Amino acid sequence: MKIYTKTGDQGQTSLIGGRRVSKAHHRIGAYGTVDELNSYIGLVRDQPVNENRKDLIKEIQDRLFTVGAELATDPEKTVKKPLPAIRDADITVLEKAMDEMDTGLPALRAFVLPGGHQSVSFCHLARTVCRRAERLVIALNDVEPVDPLVIQYLNRLSDYLFVLSRKMTQELGAEEITWKPRV
Repeated sequence: MKIYTKTGDQGQTSLIGGRRVSKAHHRIGAYGTVDELNSYIGLVRDQPVNENRKDLIKEIQDRLFTVGAELATDPEKTVKKPLPAIRDADITVLEKAMDEMDTGLPALRAFVLPGGHQSVSFCHLARTVCRRAERLVIALNDVEPVDPLVIQYLNRLSDYLFVLSRKMTQELGAEEITWKPRV
């Protein structure tokens, strides 16, 4: 099987269910950004500081493939094969992980500037791409239905990535730089 099909050469692609849409369609932008997010999360997973979190981060990447499948499915068609779905338990996993990390972190009293260590910066990049994916999915939901758990999962994932960036900063002995507004 060849990787190229040439069916997208005219700027169209197929959704799961068969409908062809423009590659500029809201749905394609949303799942394309989720794919970009998954790549950044792979970069975060590959940081040595996250060795003990690799399994959870791989699980998150798997859930992002689930989100992508949901977003790539034509909401007007019945699909022959059952597709995976985001569940409440997936959100709970993120919340528990945040709660565990948060217990050892100092209280947050100011905004944090991204950076301090290259590994932490990768995590902040993933967080901001996650926020963009969330906004695009919400915009899609304004015109076509999206499972509310997908929106909730992306929202919670961006929170998780923020807490993870703080935990990584602590574990790496890097400086957490707070924003001091100029007044």
